[in-house]
Amino acid sequence: MDWLLLILGLPTANATERMRAWRALKASGAAVLRDGVYLLPEQRSGREVFEAVERDVLAINGTAFLLSLPEREERFSKLFDRSDEYARLMAEIAGCRAELAPDNALQTARQVRKLRKAFGQLAAIDFFPGVPRAQADSALQELEAAISRALSCDEPSAHDQVITRLERIDYQGRCWATRRRPWVDRLACAWLIRRFIDADARFIWLGSPDDCPSDALGFDFDGATFSHVGERVSFETLIESFAIQQPGLSRLAAVVHYLDVGGSQPSEAPGIERVLAGLRESIGDDDQLTTVAGGIFDGLLTAFASEENPNG
Repeated sequence: MDWLLLILGLPTANATERMRAWRALKASGAAVLRDGVYLLPEQRSGREVFEAVERDVLAINGTAFLLSLPEREERFSKLFDRSDEYARLMAEIAGCRAELAPDNALQTARQVRKLRKAFGQLAAIDFFPGVPRAQADSALQELEAAISRALSCDEPSAHDQVITRLERIDYQGRCWATRRRPWVDRLACAWLIRRFIDADARFIWLGSPDDCPSDALGFDFDGATFSHVGERVSFETLIESFAIQQPGLSRLAAVVHYLDVGGSQPSEAPGIERVLAGLRESIGDDDQLTTVAGGIFDGLLTAFASEENPNG
């Protein structure tokens, strides 16, 4: 492996530029060999950071030298050990898990979004990933799943099965049933059903999945006609089942997936979660909640589609 070496001499009088350079180097994950000497593995992202710092320092009459350094990996890789940083992150995750309860699940979810972002930033500068990274990711996924269960009892488990392609014409004017007090996945499913599958759909809100009528199409609970399949949440299962293709829908699905079971965070997810959480807390009627949330999903789909095709 080749390495990048950046040697800096910053004017002592320019504190602002010194701080700017320090922040950029810290965010890049650069190792400090000694004062003013920074090291990164030879990668495009790291080179871009070093080149930017080099330009900025030269612009204020400092000194900067960017060098390529062929060297054995073992000699420098230990300088990039992130075990302590992962340990601190794991402690925060454990703290959230210990305090999680149904009445603070939304607040904990917001905190976990920050932890997931912190994990992403740490993983980006973990140039030699190992067990700590995998453990932190697994702990976050387990906490995200626990939050989903706390927010919504009877949260479905995933099953591996073949998703059969269905014709929308066979699913018109039907009764659809899901658990009451819907959260993100169920709200999105209800919107998708009325928008793209069954415009005259009627919804039943169940106190328990066992209450589902035999003639109703259940969604998002164990044993339902449409639920979690493999890594797909119920919203994604419906999309696949009816082969729904719409501009912007894949981005919306990524948001719903993340807010339901975690994983890679779309940038829009925290804001959407706050809006839906506010609606859920302020609207007690599930039919009304579904209608209002549907307007949010309409707007998101339009916005995502416009971004995919800005000239459309």
